[in-house]
Amino acid sequence: MKKTEGCTFESMTYTTSEGRRAVSTWLLVGMVMVFVMVAIGGLTRLTESGLSITTWDPIMGAVPPMNAADWAEVFEKYKTTPEYKHKNSGMSLSEFQYIFWWEWIHRQWGRFIGLVFVIPFLYFLKKKYLRKKGVSRLLVILGLGALQAFLGWYMVASGLVEEPRVSHYRLALHLCTAFLTISLTWWLWLDIRYDTKIPPVNAHPGFRSKVLIFLGLLGLQIVYGAFTAGKDAGHASAHWPQWTSDSWMPMASGFELRALWNDPAWIQFTHRWVAVLVVGYLVYLALSSRKLTFSRRQTEGLRYMLGFVALQFALGVLTLWTEVQVALALFHQLGALMLLLASLYFWHRLRAA
Repeated sequence: MKKTEGCTFESMTYTTSEGRRAVSTWLLVGMVMVFVMVAIGGLTRLTESGLSITTWDPIMGAVPPMNAADWAEVFEKYKTTPEYKHKNSGMSLSEFQYIFWWEWIHRQWGRFIGLVFVIPFLYFLKKKYLRKKGVSRLLVILGLGALQAFLGWYMVASGLVEEPRVSHYRLALHLCTAFLTISLTWWLWLDIRYDTKIPPVNAHPGFRSKVLIFLGLLGLQIVYGAFTAGKDAGHASAHWPQWTSDSWMPMASGFELRALWNDPAWIQFTHRWVAVLVVGYLVYLALSSRKLTFSRRQTEGLRYMLGFVALQFALGVLTLWTEVQVALALFHQLGALMLLLASLYFWHRLRAA
């Protein structure tokens, strides 16, 4: 393929180096904003603020209560929810305002992300920075962003009917969509940053297949992390590595197959031992890679993975030992995202040195 002035991608082209820098910076800013969104979402969940706003208004919902009458109205709506009736009965207005503002910030940040993605995208289309295939990839990312907003409300709605908590299935879908959005953006940024049309060097296709297996295990662990959050399963046991001081399994709760994705105790039990599997498989990858010749960036990628998996495992254990201390639980969630991005970087680098 003949080189153009900007780069040699089939999927995207940049008529000037300025255009390439602009698109790359835009995607990087978008990733950072989604990362912050995941952090705000984690804090919203950990402070139990997610059910404080009982309506979904994509336009007028950006305006918060402006006076005492507005606050009284939204508070009265909250008082009709199962969370207020079963968990927060007697809550004061000031206590309600605390959880309200966390959820409101969460929603406004989502709106802001939408503007940051859509407006520059339209500008780049006008400037003809993007070719057809590049536009298609970006439309998928934008579509996922819109879907994420809907799934957020879909998740909240499940906690406004019977039980004072959201469906852990919907929470997992909401979180995984956020992870998928930032992952696709990260992959596209890597394509821009590194010319993947250069003939592969040290691609190691067989080893790359093993990395795909690791990504599958990591994806399963992320889903179980969301299940753990949605079911408050982190409180099921504060011991590690044993389940209690004298047992290794939560047999007191009984067992049937569906308990693995429905019962809080068995969800946490599965989450903690899938973590061991993830760490063990990555160590196996690292040992088997010693027979291969890696480029500098490939070596960096593997080291990032090993560093983040060690940090993530330690944070998980500390979160259990401290009975889900908020800061540790939040860093544990963000650590999962960092490990995913490091793994994608390594997999991307295995395509071309």
